[in-house]
Amino acid sequence: MADPAAPSPVTLAPDPSPGADAALPPSDLAFVADHATDVPALLDRVGRIAPSLPAPGEGDTVRLWSALASVAAADVGAARVLEPHLDALTILRQAPDGVDLGLLDAGPASTWGVYAAEGPGVRVEARPDAAGEGWVLDGTKPWCSLARHLSHALVTAWVGDERRLFAVALRTPHVRADEGPWVARGLTQVVSAPVHLDSAPAVPVGPTGWYLRRPGFAWGGIGVAACWWGGAVGLARSLWSSLQGREAQQLALAHLGAVDVALGAARSALAEAAVLVDGSVDGGLDDAVAGLTARRVRTVVADAVEEVQRRCAHAMGPGPLTTDEAFARRVADLGLYVRQHHAERDQASQGRDLLARGELPW
Repeated sequence: MADPAAPSPVTLAPDPSPGADAALPPSDLAFVADHATDVPALLDRVGRIAPSLPAPGEGDTVRLWSALASVAAADVGAARVLEPHLDALTILRQAPDGVDLGLLDAGPASTWGVYAAEGPGVRVEARPDAAGEGWVLDGTKPWCSLARHLSHALVTAWVGDERRLFAVALRTPHVRADEGPWVARGLTQVVSAPVHLDSAPAVPVGPTGWYLRRPGFAWGGIGVAACWWGGAVGLARSLWSSLQGREAQQLALAHLGAVDVALGAARSALAEAAVLVDGSVDGGLDDAVAGLTARRVRTVVADAVEEVQRRCAHAMGPGPLTTDEAFARRVADLGLYVRQHHAERDQASQGRDLLARGELPW
């Protein structure tokens, strides 16, 4: 029997068995598992993986999200490196009128982040350059993951009272990435710290306001949820493996059954969303429905992740947290990653938007 805890693909396709219709070859998954804390090696592999994957909404979203989940099942941190790079490439493809990246020396070997967070006391503003022919960015952007490792990023900046997305080269004298503070015990290699921009040359990506209003914004959020789900699958595989070759107690069986139910419900939500996203290419999913769908799916998946975390902790006890480095790292990584979920704030937004639509939702 193959080791259930070994890196192997998972799928959101109708056949949920491990390895069915694999979105990525096992060699890629083994690599990311073996190089989990080697960021340069992961980024190099990400650059090789990305061209083989579809963008969301192009008819094969289930394969894209299956790939993200498979990487997270192999290593959560690796998925945290891959997902924003793929998101950036998708945004660049979807941008109206295309994006001229020649000014930034961006090419196939570029590695990308997406920096759209806002924080108290900091702000990035965009203004025309001195020649009036381009744009520059000034200010501080918080929560910039891997900025010291990446070559380029998509950054939101204020233009008047609205935000606009810009592409920026990170390895220039106009950009300084902080080393911290980053005291996290999870995702220790994915440092998320402020970046300071001083008249940094920038290329607009879409018109003002486009980035946050496009349906693809919601699709990217569901892609992150696919990573959470894959990370929980990795935990569940460890639980499964721990019960092999011995007579499991009734309580352990109950925990395993509950884990299966939670993962199955989240998988179904992701698979249904993939179908909706692909249907939206022809106008089947408007902005409002996209937001409602994304929040619904992310909440279902986040709840499932927390259930799997709790059940695995109860069933397996402290042993693997103290003696199994890969398991302990997965627990810490997933615990931090899923906190990107806005929890009760998203639930409140969901209720508000449901009432605003004025249509009975069930």
